[in-house]
Amino acid sequence: MKKKTRSTAPGTGKRRKSSVVEPKAAPQRARRVKVPAAPAPRLSVAPNGAKLTIRRLRVQLAQALARIEQLEASADTDFLLDIPNRRGFERELNRAVAYIKRYHASAALIVLDVDRLKPINDAFGHAAGDQVLKAIVAALLRHVRSSDVIGRLGGDEFGLLLWNLNETDARAKAALLEQAIDQLSFVFGGRTVSAGASAGIAILDSHAEARKALEEADRAMYVRKAQRRHEGSATVIAGQWAARSRIR
Repeated sequence: MKKKTRSTAPGTGKRRKSSVVEPKAAPQRARRVKVPAAPAPRLSVAPNGAKLTIRRLRVQLAQALARIEQLEASADTDFLLDIPNRRGFERELNRAVAYIKRYHASAALIVLDVDRLKPINDAFGHAAGDQVLKAIVAALLRHVRSSDVIGRLGGDEFGLLLWNLNETDARAKAALLEQAIDQLSFVFGGRTVSAGASAGIAILDSHAEARKALEEADRAMYVRKAQRRHEGSATVIAGQWAARSRIR
């Protein structure tokens, strides 16, 4: 006999359990959330205010630089005569020597000492002596070029830096300067007085040194001063003999 088979409706039969195990999903890591940094605080300066501040600072800077330049100039200038003092003159002399060595130029250095200034100061006061010094500087300036330099080395001593002069020209210029100062006359307290000057020279060439040139011109000036004293004494003696001859 044929076994009866149960007919099952489609979809109504029992499903077999699957032996395949689905893998578990891996746990997700927590994502770091980047928090944007707070912007740096900006200085709130009005544009017009900033411009005014910059302008004010520029003005102050210009004034400070002008003041520095003024102080530097006053440190190198004789306040009475408005010419370089010894510091300023030596600076110009060092520059001139460097220029002469580099470009093979030539110049002359004259050291000039005023005669009889101390008796004028003692008799009529320092105001009278200052007037004499001013007149001497004015006379020197009339006999030099704008490229030359005149400086006050001491109380009654001056230095002159004269460009493009050989020894012959320098000696002639020194004699001319002495003559110009000898011709000056002053009236103090109803009395007419005169000063004078003695000049020594040194030639600046490619082998010159500023310090040695000053020393050389200074020695030459003292030699010249002694000569002028001797010349003055000889003139006085000659005048006395001439007077005695007339009396006889």
